[in-house]
Amino acid sequence: MIKKILVFSMVLTAFSCDSPDKKAKLDSLKAEHDKIAQQIQELEKDLDSTGVNDTEINTTTVAVKEMQPVEFKHYIEIQGKIDAEENTQVNTQTPGVVVAINVKEGTHVKKGQVLAELDTQVMNKSLEEVKTQLVLATDLFNKQKNLWDKKIGTEVQYLSAKANKESLEQRLSTMNEQLEMAKFISPISGTVEDIPFKVGQAVSPGQPGSSMRVINMSKVKVVAEVAEAYSANIQTGNEVLVHFPDYNQDVASKITFTSHYIDPTNRTFTVESVLASSEVEYRANMIAKLKINDYTNPVAFVVPVNLVQKSMDGNYVSIAEKNSDYYVAKRKAVKTGISYNGLIEILEGLQPGDKVITTGYMNLKEEEKINF
Repeated sequence: MIKKILVFSMVLTAFSCDSPDKKAKLDSLKAEHDKIAQQIQELEKDLDSTGVNDTEINTTTVAVKEMQPVEFKHYIEIQGKIDAEENTQVNTQTPGVVVAINVKEGTHVKKGQVLAELDTQVMNKSLEEVKTQLVLATDLFNKQKNLWDKKIGTEVQYLSAKANKESLEQRLSTMNEQLEMAKFISPISGTVEDIPFKVGQAVSPGQPGSSMRVINMSKVKVVAEVAEAYSANIQTGNEVLVHFPDYNQDVASKITFTSHYIDPTNRTFTVESVLASSEVEYRANMIAKLKINDYTNPVAFVVPVNLVQKSMDGNYVSIAEKNSDYYVAKRKAVKTGISYNGLIEILEGLQPGDKVITTGYMNLKEEEKINF
């Protein structure tokens, strides 16, 4: 076609010329035409030798990804908080007025250590009276016992002296326990984190501001509430990745506890994961984001979600299929699984080695020639 147009234009130019020697002009144009035709033939040969021909000029360039089985994991992401395995509030078991605080916030204490004390002046006086009465009752019992051993006196006198002595001993023991109940005694070893009251302030068990907090951060866990819908897939032992936004760090762990109780108010259950030591400085109630692995397929075909297209017949992906010495676009029907983080699992339809078209697939037609 190019040759015919070129010849026609040359002839038209020749005949339109007003020169008297038209034949000379025509001979000149024919010579030029032969020269151009020869150049065209040489260029066509060069293009054929480099692999660029009319067939490839009409193909569409795409990008492909060859399918091979990979591990696919799905995660659920929820928010939790840090807590210590030993995090307790220390209370007294009796109301009273605080007369002594033996520690301050940040103090390291041991299990059984007295942290603060209430006013027990009245109980101490009563205790001294009982001690005096017990001394007398013990003397009387010993004398009565000696007489009874010698068969002197009556059994009633002996039993009465014994009962009086034992009653006072029991009363003394009870009063000593009551004195202990007026003390703030730490049930764990740890650090005092909060002392909400001062000396002279009245406190009462169960009332706000009446307890001290002691925390032992040597064993730390992350606690979160998970929706009931995930109860079948989240079990003890599931992998979890804990992210700390404040530190921008991740800590890998496993689920160590899943509650068998579902809260009826929000339909959630509790999960816990014990954390190993890391560069993160754990603090109670620190926010943590959990990524819990609830599904794993060790051999899955995975493609970006946007590559899966829909038709009247169902889902499909475009693949490059070889046809003799070139590739063409083909639609491959697929069955999809779950998706995560922009990727989707292909359960059926693909085989190892299939070349899924990842770029340029939107406007491709069936059997269209492609290269990549």
